[in-house]
Amino acid sequence: QVQLVESGGGLVQPGGSLRLSCAASGIMFRIYAMDWYRQGSGKQRELVATITSGGTTNYADSVKGRFTISRDNDKNMVYLQMNSLKPEDTAVYYCHLGGRWGQGTQVTVSS
Repeated sequence: QVQLVESGGGLVQPGGSLRLSCAASGIMFRIYAMDWYRQGSGKQRELVATITSGGTTNYADSVKGRFTISRDNDKNMVYLQMNSLKPEDTAVYYCHLGGRWGQGTQVTVSS
């Protein structure tokens, strides 16, 4: 059974940083692209960042230059390093793999 478990969310001041982690199990992780999505209150879920099986990355315009997605295929982990956080980054962040979703982790950016 495929499981995705996110961690690392929390409350941070504007300009601060957080690192989200997603642990995958029950799947041949290394062959899949991985994504991070987010959903703010009253908003649609949106794609934040993608990393292919080969390590190619892509980002939403709103996070380019501030967020970095990475993966560790030996540990079945994907990460999202978030720097220079803004209040508009406040959302529940989800990792996604092959149509499967984690439970999400809340990120709140507020002073």
